[in-house]
Amino acid sequence: MLGYDDKRNFFRMMLNSPCELTVHDDESTRSIPAVCKDISATGMSFEVEEESVEIGTRVDVAIESTSSQIPSLNAKAKVVRCDSSTDSSCIIGVEISEMN
Repeated sequence: MLGYDDKRNFFRMMLNSPCELTVHDDESTRSIPAVCKDISATGMSFEVEEESVEIGTRVDVAIESTSSQIPSLNAKAKVVRCDSSTDSSCIIGVEISEMN
């Protein structure tokens, strides 16, 4: 569990939930499967099977709910970090700009 000394304004909630990212970059718009690792009031992190995603890239996030009592999450966000986790995957950190 992350403590307050994590220096964040909002606590993170660990998820490990499958989701879909729609990446809008200079080359094209494409959808990629991802795993949402965690979420806070202003951001999220994902693990994707891509070598990297450019910082500043716009993404749409769709996390389907498995419960009728919890709505699905749809958000627009901007990539603020991308760290390689293996040779073929990376962890993407995004800043949420809009929630639907």
